Parts: sequence; structure tokens; C-alpha cells
Amino acid sequence: MRIVYSTFRGLFADNPRALYEGLLRRRPDGLTHTWLCNERTRASFPAGVETVIYPSAEAVTALETADVVIANDCLSMPWDKQPTTTYLQTWHGTPLKRIHHDVRPVREGWLDNADKDVARWDLLLSPNAVSTDLLGHAFGFRGPVHETGYPRNDVLNSPDRDGIRARLRADLGIADGTTAVLYAPTWRDDLVFDHAGPRDFELPIDLAAFAERLGPDHVLLLRLHSMVTGRLAIGPDTPVIDVSDHAESAELYLAADVLVTDYSSAMFDFAVTGKPMLFYTYDLEHYRDDLRGFYFDLAEIAPGPLVRTSAELIEAIADIDVAVPERTERYARFRETFCALEDGHATERVLDLLFPPGHPAERSTMERG
Repeated sequence: MRIVYSTFRGLFADNPRALYEGLLRRRPDGLTHTWLCNERTRASFPAGVETVIYPSAEAVTALETADVVIANDCLSMPWDKQPTTTYLQTWHGTPLKRIHHDVRPVREGWLDNADKDVARWDLLLSPNAVSTDLLGHAFGFRGPVHETGYPRNDVLNSPDRDGIRARLRADLGIADGTTAVLYAPTWRDDLVFDHAGPRDFELPIDLAAFAERLGPDHVLLLRLHSMVTGRLAIGPDTPVIDVSDHAESAELYLAADVLVTDYSSAMFDFAVTGKPMLFYTYDLEHYRDDLRGFYFDLAEIAPGPLVRTSAELIEAIADIDVAVPERTERYARFRETFCALEDGHATERVLDLLFPPGHPAERSTMERG
């Protein structure tokens, strides 16, 4: 049985990785695993993992001969899905901002290849009950949407989570007692589609003020969205560690002490940790009214304060023990609404969905493999 995996068309990470590793634990023999990678990421895959370059003729062959395809994003290259292939789309986040066909204004041709891929999907995962109808409608997907939680978040409840935190902080050079502030903003359509040039993204945080006010016992972990990674120049002697190339967001959530985000789905995953969050919404009206729009009123649901300026953000970080506790009840409601399925067992639920124990179709498929 051949399984082909794709995470953002080239990474070894996210929901597909969690399912791959779950399958290795559950069924170490009898399966062939192939990952889509690119020239930049190929070396980051573990030794012994079979990879093919995306896009390429080899990738087309792998997809067209797969029994199962597992992806977390739309595959934009052309390929013909076989009638016997099961395509599981895990997607990659609870949507606050509008996505796909719900985005206005519509950019002509932007979704043409994505829609062709949606037509191939057999199953779509939802991280929570709130997202189920939203995802189905946004993608125009008429197949089953399964509420399972996200396999990638199982690590946040793993018995090894403290060890992962300690190892990653050591690798990043974060000393004991240092507060790691993870800044994970989403991407902005006007910076991706309407600007040319390699470095048109500016960090909206005053790093000098950050260092002066918070001192050496605070560090900023910068996690840029993949759409703008590499488009920001960070000068020397700044309190910043660029973790944009770290494949697994969940590991960064464990390493961090505070999350600063804006409209990113990171908020829904980070909430599993119960750690404080701040929302740096310096362009709230522009993003909400002109760029994307929201499914929810962020000011009403946010489990942490919304701040509008760099100075306000830095003060909120400095007084995090005061800024966040007043939102304890709201945080609890947020977790109940969006994180109820993030119990550490999403991988098991998804694998049971794909390969029901003892199911006749599973046996026949395994025999073919």
C-alpha cells in the first residue's frame, strides 16, 4: 500500500507528519511512504524517508499510483486521481479570516488550480464543530467533513511536551528564566500580491524599545508566515531569534511562554497550551474591511487583550501577569469552543477513520500493497 504525503508542498511537518508517525507506530510494516519535497527542503527530511520533488513528473507518478494521499494544503500541479485512491485533506488551521471562496474581492484565476484539487478530495478534516460548515462552504466541498481535532496538536498534550520544550529552547540558546515571546503574524494579501521586491515586509515592533523595556530576560521568537518568509531583514544585536524555518509550529508553542499574533490561526492551536496570548491588531480595520474579513468578531472572542501600537504591546508583555488573567473566563470559553477535540488523540481518530480496524476494505487494500 502506497501513501503519499504533502505539507505545504515540501515540508516534513504538520498534520501529515503526525499521521505518518502514527502509522509507523501502528503499522510499521506493509506500507510504502512517499513525501513531496522541494530542492530547499529535501535535506531536512529524516534519513530513509522517500521523497520526490514537487512539482515534477516523479511527483505526478507518485500521486497517480497512490492508494492514499494525505495533504494539508491544495496541490496546484495537474495530476489524475485514480478511482481507487483516497485523498484526505487535513487543512492547516481554524479559520478566523475568510478563506478561498469566502474572500472578497475575488482575485481572478487565483482559485482555479485550488478548485481542481478540491474536486479530488474524498475526506476533509475539521478541528472543531465551529469550523466544519465554514470549511465546507469556503472550499465548495460537498464530501464528508470529519470533526477529529488536528493530529499536529497531539504533541501539545504529549507526556514528552516538557522535554520537547527544554530541547528546543536549548537548541535556540534560550536560557532558563528567559521569557520567550513568540510573534506569529499572518500574511497580508497586499504584501504578497500587490508588492514587488524581496524585502517589502517591515516588522511592526520597535525592537530597540522591546530590548530597553523588557531587558535581556526576554527574547522575541519571530515566526513569519511562509508567504513572506525571507522578506524581512533583521539587523544584528537585536533580541530576535528567527524561527520562521522551524517546520513544526507546535514545538514552538511549547518553547514559548507568550504568543503574540494578529489574525493567524495560531491562536486556536496555541490555546491548547493555556499560556497567555496578546493580539497585535495594528491594522484591524484594514485587514477586516479591505483585505479578508472575519468569520468571528475578534474583539468579542479573543482570549487576550487587543493592542494597537508597539508601545502598548511591549507594556502588555511587561505586565503579562496583569494583562491576561482578567480574561480567564473568556480564555476558558475560547478553549471550550475551539479546542474541545485537542485532547492528544486526534491522530488515532483520523487513522481509525482512514483504516478502520478489521474493516474488510482495509484487509483487501493491505493485501494489494
